[in-house]
Amino acid sequence: MGPMELLKIAIHAILRNKIRALLTMLGIIVGVGAVIAMIGIGEGSKRASIAIIRNMGSNMLTIFPGTHTHHGPQAMGSAEILQPDDADLIQEELALSTVHAATPQVQTTRPVVYQNANYLTQLQGTGPEFLWIRGWELQAGRFFTRSEVRGMSKVCVIGQTVKDNLFPGGEDPLGQVIRVNHLPFEVVGVLEKKGAGMWGDQDDLIVGPYTTVMRMVMGRTTIQRILVSAHEDEAELAEAEITALLRQHLKVPPQDVNPFQIRKQDDIVRMQNEQAGILTTLLAVAASISLVVGGIGIANIMLVSVTERTREIGMRRAVGATQHQVLWQFLTEAVALSTLGGLLGVFFGLAAITILQRFQFPAVAEVWAVMLGLFFSGMVGVVAGFLPALKAARLDVIDALRYE
Repeated sequence: MGPMELLKIAIHAILRNKIRALLTMLGIIVGVGAVIAMIGIGEGSKRASIAIIRNMGSNMLTIFPGTHTHHGPQAMGSAEILQPDDADLIQEELALSTVHAATPQVQTTRPVVYQNANYLTQLQGTGPEFLWIRGWELQAGRFFTRSEVRGMSKVCVIGQTVKDNLFPGGEDPLGQVIRVNHLPFEVVGVLEKKGAGMWGDQDDLIVGPYTTVMRMVMGRTTIQRILVSAHEDEAELAEAEITALLRQHLKVPPQDVNPFQIRKQDDIVRMQNEQAGILTTLLAVAASISLVVGGIGIANIMLVSVTERTREIGMRRAVGATQHQVLWQFLTEAVALSTLGGLLGVFFGLAAITILQRFQFPAVAEVWAVMLGLFFSGMVGVVAGFLPALKAARLDVIDALRYE
């Protein structure tokens, strides 16, 4: 009895009890569909998160004050060791090797007022290199200059969210004066829309000269961080060079830990990949429970099928069928049942991903997830069908023919 003949017999047996077969396959259908959908959601979320991180600035490094021990970050942002000149030093010393640009940065949250509009937003103080480092473009106007930074000019560039809230009527914000902490700031530019970031809406900000924000708004003399843009694929080398340069500049003894931290975008991407991988695995494992339930259902229905077809088995054995042929007959039927359920599960899983995508939910159809679902559905059929098939093969021919 060849494989095709075994498959025909299996399909014929399944079609004889369509409703029972469908109900038996239900666990497999749900399991495979859920595995594909859950992996698709996990992978889609991972890709969306990584895209958001990369959108915040390619090859960007952020230097924070504070040390890092085995207990975690210590006093990050509280130790006042970073000075504006440190950013200039990094850019001047490393411009020919690994660094494109570096700029000081301070950040706070302040209410901003324009006429009758009052809005709470993020105020960032930085230098002209900000656009290059963050990979940002201007929608309108200009960015402030180095002379305006040196002169502590009260000028600013606003994000799209701030523009929409302060100028809801569509008024041109360029040249308008807004007030931050009762200080008048002239709007000289509008940033293009950037979208969501890891820490919220990237467009919900006002950017001004760091000297103005640091001294006149925040009342401090030190910066909170330094933003650095490294050459393509040289972030690791840039980190090492910056570390050596700052340790030398700050006169850190060789035995002491760094009084600063450097965080790369690649580190955040790597961390996000690890977290998303764990989440995807957990989702897939949770969804695969339905496959176990489906396997139990197949084993149960195959045992019932062996009992119902005892006389049929006896007749096949009487006309020359061997134990191996009977074993393969029922095993093929179990695998066909689970594989058909797996195919239906793939269809419903892909349909679920398509629906999620239409609602702008980050989900992707992964080929390897489809193959994994089909593989496991087949394996469930083999495992669930083996004992019933073995029982059928071991039936005594005389007892089977006498069975009523």
